Amino acid sequence: MKTNYNIYCDETCHLPYDHQSAMGLGAVWCERADASALSQAILALKAQHKALGELKWTKVSPARLPFYLALVEWFFSEPRAYYRGLAVQHKERLNHTMFNDDQADVFYYKMQFSLINRILSPDGCYAIYLDVKDTQSRKHIRKLRDVLCNNAYDFTGEMVQSAQNIHSHESALMQLCDFFTGALGYRHRELKSSVAKNAVIHAIEQHLGRSLLTSSSVTERKFNVFVFTPQVASGAKAT
Repeated sequence: MKTNYNIYCDETCHLPYDHQSAMGLGAVWCERADASALSQAILALKAQHKALGELKWTKVSPARLPFYLALVEWFFSEPRAYYRGLAVQHKERLNHTMFNDDQADVFYYKMQFSLINRILSPDGCYAIYLDVKDTQSRKHIRKLRDVLCNNAYDFTGEMVQSAQNIHSHESALMQLCDFFTGALGYRHRELKSSVAKNAVIHAIEQHLGRSLLTSSSVTERKFNVFVFTPQVASGAKAT
């Protein structure tokens, strides 16, 4: 019998003209049977630390640092939850005219494919949840599911069973993905201004035993990171 999994995806600095040097995409994934218990554990940790409101990387502050550090400790000690992140460096090198049919969204969904495809296994069945991006999200997510299915020869949709958009406030695991993906993007933009955010990143890297600036081993399962660096192409446009 195949195992059912949920995959929760989010991104940071993915817009083409946001003047950011790097973007990050991430996915938190777990067995579907564990999703409720994991969500409840996050909510219990929030209640314990009186961390009200939605968990978001942009809200990381010194006042709640004990909560964020406890969350990192919880994740790395929790064997049922996993994270995969993809960092895109040097966004200014991206040439969407040459490689992406002059559409930044084409590149975005190529990266989403690269992120998710490594998680999929023929032994599993998957439901994919992406944070709402814009009014075109529903159309693009159907295309993403089709490409994932075709790549895995899953022509009946038995492996990638569904793909849909949800709002982050609807899911504690989506919020956890926002938290880790925000940390990944912050590290790759080489920002230093927030003492609390730097402390969180340091805690993650201590657990990993390496920098978030480097790709993981392909066999790393708990917290896997892939770093993508675009080639310099003639006529590249800043994005």
